[in-house]
Amino acid sequence: MTTAVKTERAIFASGCFWGTEYYFQKAKGVIETIVGYTGGHKDSATYYEVCSGNTGHTEAVEITFDPSLTSYKELVKLFFETHNSTQKNRQGPDIGSQYRSAIFYLNDEQKQIVEKLIQILKEKGHEVVTELTKANSFWKAEDKHQQYYTKGGGNPYCHSYTKKF
Repeated sequence: MTTAVKTERAIFASGCFWGTEYYFQKAKGVIETIVGYTGGHKDSATYYEVCSGNTGHTEAVEITFDPSLTSYKELVKLFFETHNSTQKNRQGPDIGSQYRSAIFYLNDEQKQIVEKLIQILKEKGHEVVTELTKANSFWKAEDKHQQYYTKGGGNPYCHSYTKKF
């Protein structure tokens, strides 16, 4: 008899979704990553619509993880340690609201975890402009954007790891 693995979800946006996904898909306990769009005012979204800046959406990654192997808190820490949370509406050379730093929480427990970690970062002297927003619809990006660095090789150009916790 096979026991089903209990899973949870998380949604993060930290600039180009290729770089965000790169770090999360390597994290312990992560089962799946899907890049897409969320946080906007338009029903559905495509890459070119989001790049126009007219939809309000941001490039984001939806993560499915096994909470027996990692926690939401550990994933939030990784989020903050793999991008520059002091940059508003940009990440490195990518500029626009579609590249904003944002966490889309799925329940009150996730929201409280993020608020506590942001407070810790601020107490350590880090500026944080990351938006904290209740999750709404998530639109999967086109197939060519999924697992971008895994399929094509290379490394993220605007994400790197810096220990903060």
